[in-house]
Amino acid sequence: MGNSDFSRMDFSALKQVDVRTVNPDTLVDINDIKVNVKLPKEERILDFIRQIGNPYCYRCGKVVVKISFNDTDATLEDRMESLLRMM
Repeated sequence: MGNSDFSRMDFSALKQVDVRTVNPDTLVDINDIKVNVKLPKEERILDFIRQIGNPYCYRCGKVVVKISFNDTDATLEDRMESLLRMM
């Protein structure tokens, strides 16, 4: 899958996968993903997406995982720091 393949991917459709109805056997197990850490950041991202297929819905062992993101400028680090302050 080349860079042009990613531009044709319908990421909005990938986001819409329903974890209640998806067949877990069709999902990639994230434990099987091996990203070459020697690649530049952009190529690592492409390599991950190439392997995972749907970065919004995948398996971790027998568990189906669905992720989503809010439309915000806050980073994961910002959120973690905020959470730790609340504890």
